[in-house]
Amino acid sequence: MTVSSTSTDLESYLQSNREERLASYTEFLRIPSISALPQHSGDCRRAAEWLAAELRRLGAEHVEVSETEAHPIVYADWLHAEGAPTAIVYGHYDVQPVDPLELWESPPFEPVLKADRVLARGAADDKAQIHMHLRAAEALLATRGRLPLNLKFVFEGDEEASSPGLDQWLEDHRDQLQADLAVISDTEFFYGNLPAITIALRGIMYAEIDVVGPPFDMHSGGYGGVIQNPANALAWILSSLKSPDGIVRIPGFYDDVVPLTDLEREALAELPFDEESYRQTLGVPAFAGEPGYSVLERRGARPTLDVNGLWSGFQGEGSKTIIPGRAHAKVSCRLVPGQDPRRIFDLLKAHVATVTPPGVTVEVRSLGNGDPSLTAIDHPATQAAARALEATFGRAPVYIREGGSIPICASFENLLGLPVVLLGFVQPECGAHAPNEWMDLGNYETGIRTIARYWDELATSLG
Repeated sequence: MTVSSTSTDLESYLQSNREERLASYTEFLRIPSISALPQHSGDCRRAAEWLAAELRRLGAEHVEVSETEAHPIVYADWLHAEGAPTAIVYGHYDVQPVDPLELWESPPFEPVLKADRVLARGAADDKAQIHMHLRAAEALLATRGRLPLNLKFVFEGDEEASSPGLDQWLEDHRDQLQADLAVISDTEFFYGNLPAITIALRGIMYAEIDVVGPPFDMHSGGYGGVIQNPANALAWILSSLKSPDGIVRIPGFYDDVVPLTDLEREALAELPFDEESYRQTLGVPAFAGEPGYSVLERRGARPTLDVNGLWSGFQGEGSKTIIPGRAHAKVSCRLVPGQDPRRIFDLLKAHVATVTPPGVTVEVRSLGNGDPSLTAIDHPATQAAARALEATFGRAPVYIREGGSIPICASFENLLGLPVVLLGFVQPECGAHAPNEWMDLGNYETGIRTIARYWDELATSLG
């Protein structure tokens, strides 16, 4: 193909390769790269090797499948734009478990095209957005022979499992990762599929509470009223963590929260969001949460505590009268700027120790942390992203706060000193982490064009 720098040539290239692009995307989705399940460790490596092969094919250099204490990190770069800025492109190739399997309309790793959507685990979070970056770079190199700026690709395989070893990898590769900014495409548009740039992410503290009583299950008739029931004790512990109206009761939990300013609350209130319509979409009878805050404030700008898993005792059909020997719960807190997940874990552990009833022992174990993140709206890289979105999607983006966590976002900021732009393209109703996850192909295709446009905008605004 003749090398050209026109947008017409880029569009012609993308149009002519649409079917090939979709086939590559679905091939990527067929790899069951579930990072949290040890039986899929080989699949995670296969996904990493697939990405490395794609990066080599499109023209990236220094491609490496880099080992970590968990799953590999894929690194590659293209560094031939002398005098131009350098951006790190981040995404994650690992996906969430598929449970409950019976609620899927089709097998989760057999992608299905349904109207203008692709259904599969990872279709949105985050394989689509990695694939979009690959295809944007490929199109620019194919039609121009070069990129307008320097790119370094970092694709990890443990984001859905709290990214163990990631910060150490960043530290070990600090020199290799020198850049002007990091771009993370792992976020959403706003409700109604409005183009959006996420400016804030909550952090996370994840822990497991293990309650141990007798050495094995005991007859509830013979021992009930004599020994402490670990399931009852765990229920008491969990009930002490949060009030019925959503206030976290752990002493010191809110001490470091940076409150929203009046201007920030006004900006959230002005977003085109209908709380009642949102409630109906979710299918819940009423909202719950901290009083005095709107749904959007509670969802993205206030801290939370939630039980994510709970198990103990007999769970089969019929009855079995026992006092279980063990009871367990997984608990997570979403945290806002100012809160340190390590301190919150210590506060949780201390509180559990004070409320545990006699007759059982309790262990509180950390399962991972991630720091909160906040990005400046007026940063030139953020504004360049806004221009690229408006040029391709036809309207200026809104700026939103998301309730989820992306641990590497704070790591880029705190460890490498890089500004971060959160440029995601999935619809908020896409079912990420749930059965029947899907990606809108319109967003996927237009997003590729946005990314290509963004590199041009960045080269101009930061060059």
